[in-house]
Amino acid sequence: MQDIKRLFLSPTEARLRAGWRLLIQTALLVALILCIGVIILLPYSYLGGKELSGFFYLLASTIIEVFSITLSVFLARRFLDKRSFVSLGLKLNRQAAYNLLAGIIITFIMMGLIYLIMWLSGWIEFEGFAWQNAQPAAVIANTLLIFLAFVLVGWNEELLSRGYHLQNLADGLNLTWGVILSSAVFGVLHLANPNATWLSAAGIFLAGLFLAYGYLRTRQLWLPIGLHIGWNFFEGTVFGFPVSGMEFYHLIQHTVGGPQLWTGGAFGPEAGLVMLPALAVGMIMVYTYTEISRKQVAVSS
Repeated sequence: MQDIKRLFLSPTEARLRAGWRLLIQTALLVALILCIGVIILLPYSYLGGKELSGFFYLLASTIIEVFSITLSVFLARRFLDKRSFVSLGLKLNRQAAYNLLAGIIITFIMMGLIYLIMWLSGWIEFEGFAWQNAQPAAVIANTLLIFLAFVLVGWNEELLSRGYHLQNLADGLNLTWGVILSSAVFGVLHLANPNATWLSAAGIFLAGLFLAYGYLRTRQLWLPIGLHIGWNFFEGTVFGFPVSGMEFYHLIQHTVGGPQLWTGGAFGPEAGLVMLPALAVGMIMVYTYTEISRKQVAVSS
């Protein structure tokens, strides 16, 4: 109870406490989503557009989120937190590029491991590759477009969850609770996805802890952003699994069988036990990469 009071009340703080900052930022975010969503989707609806699906739904919703999340976090950080936007962990330098690339590479290995486990278990029936039934130009264009969409998704969700949520909760409570609560919120937000269950929310919670680990190891958002981008892209577009309950363009085409408890069923591997060994390997790789990076920085300085 005392911790909750401390989250909202402090007579010595020269700014609003973290609890109020989070509530105001959330209200601002909802207002911006509604306003920007109307601006983007109303003309489409007025012209007789049908229900968006697949890539176009992802693109439209992601564009709305890019403007809404970025603007709400920027304004909240500047006027409520009284801190710079960059101080969330957005310092631009050579290390930022390394971290971004490392996150993408790490998740390629993680998703490849998931595919290998499921294939060896007999839960995957391989059907072919996308380029066997489409022109190479179409395959490349679709792959690049979905990758761009996932870049924006990675920016959106990490800026909000490991950026504003985690860091304000850590400021208002402590780092441990900041990581746990921000990951829990991350999981609950994904309950709105197709085929979501409380088991899938638990899987997303664990994924949130993994992404938070990437932030904690670097105190920058670029590594978790890279992990998030690679996670979605390799899980969905490359290895052909559902991404948090949603189906997108696949380079590898297959049918998944086997026990849903392990495979995650229609939600994808994030809702299955198959994700656990991949997360363990991912954490080892994040630790190893960041240790090597720290030693290189120490030598160069």
